[in-house]
Amino acid sequence: MAPVTSLSDSVNQQLASAISAALPETTADPLLRRSDRADFQANGILALAKKAKANPRDLATQVVSQVVTGDVIKDIEVSGPGFLNVTITDKSIIENLAARYADPDRLGVPQAERPGTTVIDYAQPNVAKEMHVGHLRSAVIGDAVVQLLEFTGETVVRRHHIGDWGTQFGMLIQYLDEHPHELDHKEGEDLQESGQAAMSNLDRLYKAARRKFDADEEFKTRARRRVVDLQSGDPHTLATWQKFVDESKIYFFSVFEKLDMEIRDPDIVGESGYNDMLAETCRLLEESGVAVRSEGALCVFFDDIKGPDGNPVPLIVQKSDGGYGYAATDLSAIRDRVFDLKASTLLYVVDARQSLHFRMVFETARRAGWLNEDVKAVQLAFGTVLGKDGKPFKTREGETVRLVDLLDEAIDRASAVVREKAQDLTEAEIAERGTQVGIGAVKYADLSTSANRDYKFDLDQMVSLNGDTSVYLQYAYARIRSILRKAGDVRPAAHPELELHAAERALGLHVDAFAETVAEAGTEYAPHKMAAYLYQLASLYTSFYDKCPVLKADSPEQVENRLFLCDVTARTLHRGMALLGIRTPERL
Repeated sequence: MAPVTSLSDSVNQQLASAISAALPETTADPLLRRSDRADFQANGILALAKKAKANPRDLATQVVSQVVTGDVIKDIEVSGPGFLNVTITDKSIIENLAARYADPDRLGVPQAERPGTTVIDYAQPNVAKEMHVGHLRSAVIGDAVVQLLEFTGETVVRRHHIGDWGTQFGMLIQYLDEHPHELDHKEGEDLQESGQAAMSNLDRLYKAARRKFDADEEFKTRARRRVVDLQSGDPHTLATWQKFVDESKIYFFSVFEKLDMEIRDPDIVGESGYNDMLAETCRLLEESGVAVRSEGALCVFFDDIKGPDGNPVPLIVQKSDGGYGYAATDLSAIRDRVFDLKASTLLYVVDARQSLHFRMVFETARRAGWLNEDVKAVQLAFGTVLGKDGKPFKTREGETVRLVDLLDEAIDRASAVVREKAQDLTEAEIAERGTQVGIGAVKYADLSTSANRDYKFDLDQMVSLNGDTSVYLQYAYARIRSILRKAGDVRPAAHPELELHAAERALGLHVDAFAETVAEAGTEYAPHKMAAYLYQLASLYTSFYDKCPVLKADSPEQVENRLFLCDVTARTLHRGMALLGIRTPERL
């Protein structure tokens, strides 16, 4: 189905034509926006008048005289120094929504005509370590951006750059060789339980190995020899390493499943996936002069990046002992993503604290010619999850909070809310809804905050039925579905001939802005803009519901039209929440 032209675009086009008629050979943006004084306000006349050395009110009056009213624009008037206040017809609102309603999958949202390819790097846990609260944001934000980009028509390649290589694995493998029963499993464990149990074992093993590594010089020497064995491909060492990776993946999949996220095995390309490229990456950088040897290490220097002592801080690509750091891996990943995956955009959903590292990596790749005008790299940097006290979220003992514990608590809290409000739900249904509401609450709290800001993790607020929460949105959706069921044989139908209540107009205009919000949130990698749109949609629906009886409206046509407004709102809520990775249960 063809995309639907939004009402704001229709008005914009008419005003642009009127400006061209008033000032021939002039093309200008009317600068249209929503207004509380009319449906829309256009502010572009002021700048245009200044450029044409004309009186802005006179020019605005000329433009108004060129506008044809009746079909879309009902009324247009000059306001203040030269603003244009535009009111549109009730008929155009309902007709536009009817066109969106006829496209249930996309609601009239257009797809990109010439999409690019975005490789998005997100959800990057570490092998042999349990996922903690710090892993939440990359996963949740990254997944929402994937959904938004794919919906707009972008070709998206997912990459999970897991930490699965380096010195710590020599330490771990050596410790396991000396303590061979640390990873034993109990018989009869199911896959998810064994994944969690194995990960707890691995995490405990890692901490024990680290203590021994720090305290025992002889063990440290043996562990470093084991790193060499790993890097040179010793079969026994590689087999043990692979066991760590496999055990960790089982655990990762169980956590991501609880988060209601799809993580596919082919998309997991960890640090080890670029091992074969590291030497060539260094050679290319050194031969081109982008990187130079300094005290035996291969470094890239930057005039504008200095340390506290005022000296330049280099990006170390290869250490003086021949080992490779994160920079070599990240630069090799860029080469792979640009030349093999044919990316036009590289998007990294990574903690803001790594911004300096990525700034240096991207600049190095630009100097090497791997990034250019046709390929851009962007770090979608995110802030920290804080506790209610405004400090980084920790347990009472000062430990980092395990992600599974946090998710389980959210599900428990949400299940209690659902049970309290539940009508005719079985225990199994309460458990299912509790999971959907709890996970939705965690995701929405994250996504409703601009990624670069810190936010407080407050479960009491997250599962509240009031305020800017996913539960409020989910209940709005469930309420609409309930009304549609109660309507029985009466079906939603659009009636453009009817005069609309102010609450109906406000709701209809906001529903029509869905496509623009999708485009803006996708282009700016800003899921919080979609969250803000959906909260306002639910709020406008609440106002409509309070002021406009649906099933007891004045006429059969008005009942059908209000059911239509209910249904198109429900579809928009459902689609918008899905783009954030959040479920909308039919009943709550």
